[in-house]
Amino acid sequence: MTIGSHLTEFHGLSAHTFPGVDEAIPDASSLPSPESVAWRIAVDSYDAKEQWEEAFARFLETVDTTRVRALIVGAWSDVYDNAPNKVIGALVAARDRLPALRGLFVGDIVMEEAEISWITQGDMGPLLEAFPDLEEFGVRGGNQLVLPAFRHERLRTLTVESGGMPAEVVRGVAASDLPALVDLDLWLGTSEYGGDADIADLEPFFAGTRLPSLTRLALHNSEIQDAICAALASAPVVARLEELDISMGVLTDDGATALLTGQPLTHLKRLDLYHNYLSETLRARLLETLTSAGVEVDADRDEAEEDEDQDEVWRFVAVGE
Repeated sequence: MTIGSHLTEFHGLSAHTFPGVDEAIPDASSLPSPESVAWRIAVDSYDAKEQWEEAFARFLETVDTTRVRALIVGAWSDVYDNAPNKVIGALVAARDRLPALRGLFVGDIVMEEAEISWITQGDMGPLLEAFPDLEEFGVRGGNQLVLPAFRHERLRTLTVESGGMPAEVVRGVAASDLPALVDLDLWLGTSEYGGDADIADLEPFFAGTRLPSLTRLALHNSEIQDAICAALASAPVVARLEELDISMGVLTDDGATALLTGQPLTHLKRLDLYHNYLSETLRARLLETLTSAGVEVDADRDEAEEDEDQDEVWRFVAVGE
C-alpha cells in the first residue's frame, strides 16, 4: 500500500488547494471563505515554477488569513532532497497573520511526488512553539524528521506518518507534556527505512502519565506489532482508551493472543487490527469475544501478504517505502 491521494479533509474541514502560479484568480471572492476549508498550499515537487514560500506569499496577499482555521503544507520543491526549512520559516514568520489557525499538516505528499520514506523532513519544534493555539498537528515523512520534546497546552490531535520513524522522534513525543491530547497516531514503520524504536521507547505511552486526556492511541504500521500488543496487555493507559489502533503492521497470532489474555478490552468502542497476519481461528476468536461485547473490530487482512522461501517467511508493514 502506498499513499496515492492527497488529504480530502483536515481538522474537520474539506481540503481546498490554493491556485498555482499559472492559475488565474479573478478575485478573492471566487475562492471559498477563509474559515470554511483547510487550505492546501503546494508546488511541483519536480521542476517547480515557484518556491513554496512564494506560493504562500501569494496566499497571504489573497486570502484574509486572520480567519483561516487550517493549513495543509503540500509538496515543496525537490522534497526528496530539500528539507522544508524555508517552509517552516515562512510559517513561523506569518504566525501573527494566522491568529485563528488551529490545524496544521506538514507534508501532504503522495507517491507521484515522493514516496513517504523519501520525503526529506525537518525540525517541527519551531512550528509547535510558534502556534500555541494549535489543536491538531500532523506531519508525513520520517527521513531527517526532528520532533524534540515539547509542551503544548491545547494540542488535541498529533499524527506522525512515516515508513520508518526514528527512535529519537518517538522519544521526543514520549517525553512531551500534552495535557489536552486525546488522539495520538504514530506510524512507526520499518527498520529498513529508519524505524528503529523499540518497546522501551514506547513505554511512556503505555503508562500514559504525560497524556492524561488520551482516548485514542494508534501505535501501528510497525514490524514490532506483536511486542506492542504484549505490552498493551497490561498497560495502564488501555483502561481509559475508547479506541486502540494496532493496524497496518506485522501482527500475528502471538500479539492477538497477548491482547485477548491480558486486561479486558470490552470497554473499547473500536479496535483496529486492519492489515494483519492472523490465522482464521484466532481472528474468529477475537471477533467473537469483542463484538459480542459491543466493540467495533476491524480485523480484515486485505493486502497483507507473505513471501515464503525455503528458510524464512517475510511479512510487511502496510506503508514502508
